[in-house]
Amino acid sequence: MTSGAAVIDTPSPNHEPRPDGVTIDMLVLHYTGMKTARDALERLTDPNGDSRVSAHYLIDEAGVVHRLVPEDRRAWHAGIAYWRGWRDINDRSIGIELVNPGHEFGYTPFPDGQMTALIDLAPGIMSRHAIPARNVVGHSDIAPDRKTDPGELFDWRQLASAGVGLWPEPVETDSVTAPGLLRRYGYDPDAATAMSAFQRRFRPARIDGVADSETASLLGGLMRLID
Repeated sequence: MTSGAAVIDTPSPNHEPRPDGVTIDMLVLHYTGMKTARDALERLTDPNGDSRVSAHYLIDEAGVVHRLVPEDRRAWHAGIAYWRGWRDINDRSIGIELVNPGHEFGYTPFPDGQMTALIDLAPGIMSRHAIPARNVVGHSDIAPDRKTDPGELFDWRQLASAGVGLWPEPVETDSVTAPGLLRRYGYDPDAATAMSAFQRRFRPARIDGVADSETASLLGGLMRLID
């Protein structure tokens, strides 16, 4: 499964069969948004809670990987979501939770050990399920009006340099075209905060939801990668 990270089987009862005929073709990254790793594990493996929350993996700050749900089972991590016309994201995705207190409890950078473990784990998942780089997304990408994780401190560029996800080089692009390119890349056309979600991931220095020339140039760069 992984070449360097420690992996602990910590089974969660919170999963179900995937629908017949659905292909796994997405990888969704989250932060836990809870005070401690123990709190997160207890919630993700709670058989009695009403939240119906789980993920396939959890990676703690030290880089220990907890395997919670078998990849062939449907975990409950995405909620109401959208990507490239699909809405039942849990049906078709693998979910990874990264232990981080999140914006509510003192958001912090993701430690090197945690990022190394993710970079070790994710390529194998992508290979097993033929997940395209375009479909490596954050929770905020697929649910921008509800979620901000894994957030502006997450190093998407580092991840892409390891072959997990995409990172664009700017290409001069008319800012008028930015909303259309945003939809074309995969974001929900009806989400009010989709542009901010894009900036949170690709231009975290300024998250204002304005389709300015810099944002447009990054979208133009992404188009070069997917065309």
